[in-house]
Amino acid sequence: MPAFIVTYDLRQHGQNYDCITKRLESYPTHWHMQQSVWIINTEKSAKEIRDHLTACLDANDKLFVGRLSGQAAWKGYEDSASQWLMSTL
Repeated sequence: MPAFIVTYDLRQHGQNYDCITKRLESYPTHWHMQQSVWIINTEKSAKEIRDHLTACLDANDKLFVGRLSGQAAWKGYEDSASQWLMSTL
């Protein structure tokens, strides 16, 4: 199943973190990697993921959804996170 990285910047107005968190957690395979960075697995397209999350955004918020290719490098994560990444990507 493809992996996607989702990043967002909820700017001042409503900052609806609960909404976007619940929607991201609705994907069966997900990891809250950093403050506003998630990795999810889904058969949906990047556009479908974007559309699913858009209801949580204000007009001035930013959202990026990109499909991961399977190549990645990282540092500073616990062993369990590294294992999750290796098995997911």
